[in-house]
Amino acid sequence: MTVLIKDSIVSVETELRKSFPHLELDQWVNNLREHHSWEQGALQALNYLDVDNPDWTYVAARSYLLFLREQVKESRSNKTERVYDTFAGMVIEQIDKGIYDSRLQSYSLTELEKLSQILDDKQDERFTYIGLKTLADRYLTKDFSGRLIELPQERWMIIAMMLMVNEPEHQRLALIKESYWALSHLYMTVATPTLANAGKKDGQLSSCFIDTVEDDLRGIFDSCTDAATVSKNGGGLGVYLGKIRAKGSSIRGFQNVSSGVIPWMKQLNNVAVSVDQLGQRQGAIAVYLDVWHKDILAFLDAKLNNGDERQRTHDLFTALSIPDVFMEAVEARDSWYLFDPHEVREKMGFSLEDSYDEQPGSGSFRERYHLCIENVALSRTELPAIEIMKRVMMSQLETGSPFMFYRDTANRLNPNRHQGMIYGSNLCTEIMQNMSATHILEEELEDGKITITKEPGDYVVCNLSSLSLATVMKDEVLERVVQIQVRMLDNVIDINRLEVKQAQQTNQKYRAIGLGTYGWHHYLAIKGIRWESEEAVQEVETVYERINQAVVKASINLAKEKGAYPAFAGSDWETGDYFTKRQYTSPEWQNIKDEAKTHGLRNGYLMAVAPNATTSLIAGSTASIDPIFAKFYMEEKKNYRIPVVAPDLNANTTWLYKQAHLIDQQWSIKQNGRRQRHVDQGISFNIYVPNNVKAKELLDLHVLAWKEGLKTTYYVRSTSTSMEDCESCSS
Repeated sequence: MTVLIKDSIVSVETELRKSFPHLELDQWVNNLREHHSWEQGALQALNYLDVDNPDWTYVAARSYLLFLREQVKESRSNKTERVYDTFAGMVIEQIDKGIYDSRLQSYSLTELEKLSQILDDKQDERFTYIGLKTLADRYLTKDFSGRLIELPQERWMIIAMMLMVNEPEHQRLALIKESYWALSHLYMTVATPTLANAGKKDGQLSSCFIDTVEDDLRGIFDSCTDAATVSKNGGGLGVYLGKIRAKGSSIRGFQNVSSGVIPWMKQLNNVAVSVDQLGQRQGAIAVYLDVWHKDILAFLDAKLNNGDERQRTHDLFTALSIPDVFMEAVEARDSWYLFDPHEVREKMGFSLEDSYDEQPGSGSFRERYHLCIENVALSRTELPAIEIMKRVMMSQLETGSPFMFYRDTANRLNPNRHQGMIYGSNLCTEIMQNMSATHILEEELEDGKITITKEPGDYVVCNLSSLSLATVMKDEVLERVVQIQVRMLDNVIDINRLEVKQAQQTNQKYRAIGLGTYGWHHYLAIKGIRWESEEAVQEVETVYERINQAVVKASINLAKEKGAYPAFAGSDWETGDYFTKRQYTSPEWQNIKDEAKTHGLRNGYLMAVAPNATTSLIAGSTASIDPIFAKFYMEEKKNYRIPVVAPDLNANTTWLYKQAHLIDQQWSIKQNGRRQRHVDQGISFNIYVPNNVKAKELLDLHVLAWKEGLKTTYYVRSTSTSMEDCESCSS
């Protein structure tokens, strides 16, 4: 669609010259007149974008914004000079058409008109071109024919309205206004499913899910059905396979007949490929397996590009569940033993995967593991632990995975260990919550109908949102943003409609949220702090403790208002162990500890740092906790190639934007060890290495990550491999 702009060029040119007096705009204005199109004008502006003049991206964004406004004007029955003045009528019309959620009907026309006056055109000027283009292409609402019907500030307002729809009417508009303030200033972003679907009919708002597969045929196929349901609605999925018997195990007493975990991985691989989320992208599933499982070597080879294709699952992501005792064996170059979980259950009377080391260096897992070694009646495979680690690193350098999950650390720091345990994580390795399998109790045929009764397990749901660190800290609004952000996340739990019923129950039981951050490198750059420095490590400690304190306070305040989460009694929050384990001894922390015990927390899990590459792009900052990949690069998708410059790049910050593959990763690991102390769940943490990295160097990084207390590591990003981030967790 081309929008003629001859009559508007003068006013736009005046505005741009006022906003960007340091840029030479004559040639661009001439090009704009020649093309007679705002969209072409945006593209022409990008021709002048380089490291010396990064403000050209804002010139392009202004051009493109006018293009979007003209499109939307044509779709509105009420034509006004200021498009946002037609917001109230647009909402009513889209509810009637079945595009917006009918629950938005609870807002009166008077309320909608008040909200339309809050919409602020000036906030649109915060976008870079790539940020605005990404928001428009993927998230702004379109009608059934694909025509744009919504503008950026309206998307923020619709999200705020939807997330506050159940709040008491006497405070609802004030809460919407506060939510809109946080979103429109780009102080925070919501996760991709919430950003794309909030306020739309049948929109699913949660990002990721985690399932535990039981060791029986019906349970496995039920899990595949649930995986398809989650994937259909845009969720990413982590699946723990450690309970499934190994290849060669017995079935109903018949020896050497089980085909192991690989065939069931093939089933999940088919789900990921077949259920393609309305043709937008295929499903995304990560599978977790214990490093002591007899099928571990075949599992590690499953994503390789060579070998037997019948044993390959190229479309799954693999992840290892690793106990401390394995890492100790790697360091000591000791033997490691592989067992069949089914045989362990039968002959030992316990499930090895159901325990962990309660203390560093001692605990129930290593006790049971050594009992298995001592039982000569138990079959096993013996091999050097370092050989498994070599296979791990070979796969990581070729495919980026397996991801690493340090299960003992995760379980020791689980604030809800009184209710269960954690076997693995999600697709992006930042979610850690109690997990358990769903069991079928009975199946009856009565009066021509089949009734199936299930005992639901803990099917993990994560509801994500992230702070833009650089802007929040610069404007000193952290605590204010977190207060409204936690409420928004908590409301997602009640508003969301989940088709997997055990996920719905788990969501209510723990009321888990995952507040994260992005823009860490951006923050360090504008603060004048080098990444590879003790100052940066200490800054992590200071910043994330402050964030954690704000999040815990916000959840306590919500508990005072709405009540604590159902599983609060007996949790580390109630007993105070959460604060003791993290050595929170200051007077302020002690007050928070007392408040938590008295009033409870609204949410059983609070913080998780997701990859959020897409939404950080929208907010004009750097992704997650990662260093930048390059100061200047081309963002390439199917239909465009757009230059992007590091945020706030100038003569002062350029020296502080060291590229990811040039950074000594030990500094990144040290930072993340300090960060993990203040994050009750996990952190999506990438390791960047050159393609000629030595095995010993990569091994040392893994050992350091484990010793520094990291719960997980995500991709190993080599300069010779490329990986796709999970869009569901982007927040």
